Amino acid sequence: MRTTMPGHRSNLPATSALGIARRAHWRSLGLSVADLTKPKVAIVNTSSELAACYAHLDDIVPVLKAELRERGVIPFEIRTTAPSDFVTSAGRAGRYILPSRDLIVDDIEAAVEGAQLDAMICLSSCDKTTPGHLMAAGRLNIPTVVIPCGYQHSGRAEGREADVEEVFLLAAKAAVTGEPTDGLEELADDAILGPGVCAGMATANSMHIVAEALGMAVPGSAPVRANGEPMWDAVRRSAAALVDLIDRDVRPRDIMTAGSVRNAVRAMLAVGGSINTIKHLQAIAIESHVDIDVWEEFRVLGRQTPLLASVRPNGPWLVEDFEDAGGGATLLRELLPLLDGDRLTVTGATLAENLASARPGDGQVIRSLADPFGSDPAITVLRGSLAPGGAVAKRPVPDPGPAMFRGPARVFGNREEAIAGIASGRLREGDVAVIRGIGVTGAPGMGMTSAFIFALHARGLAQSVALVTDGQFSGLVNQGVTVGEVSPEAAADGPLGRVQDDDLIEIDLREGRLDLLVDPAELAARAPYRAPADRDSGGGLLDQYEQLVQPLACGAVLCARTGLAVCTDAAESAREKENA
Repeated sequence: MRTTMPGHRSNLPATSALGIARRAHWRSLGLSVADLTKPKVAIVNTSSELAACYAHLDDIVPVLKAELRERGVIPFEIRTTAPSDFVTSAGRAGRYILPSRDLIVDDIEAAVEGAQLDAMICLSSCDKTTPGHLMAAGRLNIPTVVIPCGYQHSGRAEGREADVEEVFLLAAKAAVTGEPTDGLEELADDAILGPGVCAGMATANSMHIVAEALGMAVPGSAPVRANGEPMWDAVRRSAAALVDLIDRDVRPRDIMTAGSVRNAVRAMLAVGGSINTIKHLQAIAIESHVDIDVWEEFRVLGRQTPLLASVRPNGPWLVEDFEDAGGGATLLRELLPLLDGDRLTVTGATLAENLASARPGDGQVIRSLADPFGSDPAITVLRGSLAPGGAVAKRPVPDPGPAMFRGPARVFGNREEAIAGIASGRLREGDVAVIRGIGVTGAPGMGMTSAFIFALHARGLAQSVALVTDGQFSGLVNQGVTVGEVSPEAAADGPLGRVQDDDLIEIDLREGRLDLLVDPAELAARAPYRAPADRDSGGGLLDQYEQLVQPLACGAVLCARTGLAVCTDAAESAREKENA
C-alpha cells in the first residue's frame, strides 16, 4: 500500500467553499475521510451502445477501479462522446467523424481539468478514441496511461466468408454495379462475433500500436483480442504503471517527444498502417507542444523503413496471426535498430528496455529488417505544385500498379458527382478524378471518398483512373492510385481549388511528387475556389468546427499552438520546402 500525500492538486483547502462542497459530494458517494486526500484518477470510458467497438468497455471499468483502489488511488469514471466510423458516419456524409476526435479531447478537458483530477487512464477503442485520448494527455499533461481495449472476433477468423470490412466493401460494390445482394445480410450476421474494434490493420488497430510505440501504453498491449487474457493483463499492468507515474510525477510530455513521435512513424511504416495516423500523430504532437512536421517525417522515413508485416487489408495475414506472432512489441523489437530506444515509456523503463523481453519475429508474419516484405513505402507522402503542404497515398507492398500516373483532370464537387461521372462516361481510362472542396474547412469536417474508390474498383477502373482529393478515405483503402488529404485544401485557396478540366496532373509515387502541369502565372490568374452556394454544413457542431479547425499540416486541431512553426506558418513553410 502506498503512502498518500496531501499535495495533489485535487486536494483543495479542506474548509474552502469548493473544498467543503467536494467533501459533501464525495462522502455521499461512499468515500472515506482518508480517501479524500488520496490521488484522484479519471477512468476515461469512451463508450457507447451504438457499436460493437465499445460493447465490453463497461465491464473493464469495475476491474480497473478495483486495481486502482488496491493501489491507494481513488478512481472516478467519466464519459465522452464515442464515434464509430461504421455507425456514426451516416449523418452529413460522414462529416461528424473527424470533428468527434476533438470533441473527445474537449470532453476530457472539461471533466478532468474542471475537477482538477490528478491523473487519468483511458479506455481506447475505435478509430478516433485513441488519438483523442493521446491528444488530451498532451494537452492536460497529467500522468496518463492509454489502454488499447482490443479487436473483435471476426467471422473470417472462424473460417467464415467475411468480416465487417468485407461486407462493407461488398455492399459498396453492389450499390455501384447493381449486382444482387442475395446472402449479404447473412454474411453481415456472421461478420462480427464479439466486441472490439475492426479486425484488420485499419485506423483503430494502427492507433493502438501508435500508443505503444509512443510509450503511452504498456508493452504487449496492442493489438490484443478484446476480452482475451492479454487484454486483462494489460489492464492490470496499466493500473500499476499509472500509480507509479503519479508517484514519480512523470507526465505525457516527458514521454511524447520528437523521438517518440518518430518511433511511431517508423512503426506505422513498418506495419503498413492507416494513412489517418499521419494527421492524428500530427495532432498529438501539437497538443504535446512538440514542434515536428509529421508529414515530412513520413515522407523522409518512408524511404528508409521496410515493411515488416503484411496484415489485412495490406496482405494475407489476419490480425490474430499478427498478435500470435508477437504483435506490436515484436514489430518494434525487429525495428529497434531504426528507433530511438532511449525514449521513456509509462512503465518507467525505456523503449529498448521494454523490448528486451519481446519475442523475435517469426520470419513469416513479422519479418526482420534483413528480410522484409518490401522496401517501398506502404504510406507515401507527396509534395509538389498541387500539394505544397503535402498529400498522402496508400499502396500495397509489393505494389502491382503504376508508380507514375499522368492524365487530364476531371473536376467534381463531391463523391456523388464523381460516382455519377463513372456511369455517364465522363470519367475514362487515363483520367485523374479531382474531388475537391471536402477538406477540413470545405466540408466542413472532411468528406469521405471511399465509396468512389470502391466504385472505380467495381467498374475495373482502379488501376486506370487516379483520384486526387482534399477529402479523406478509409484506412481500408490500398488499391489504385489514390491520393487524399491534399493540403492546402481548395477552401483555403490551395492550388487544388484552381484546377480546371483537362489540366494535366502528374503523380509520382516513387519520388513522392504531386504536380499540376499548369503555368504558375496562368494558375495565379484564375479565380480562387468558391464553395457551392447551396452548401449546408447542418449548423451546430460542424459550423463551430469550420470556424476553429486548423489546416491538416497542423493536425486539424482546433487551436494552433503559438510558437510552433508547424502550426503558425504551415502553408508558408510548405511553400518554402517546395521552392527549395
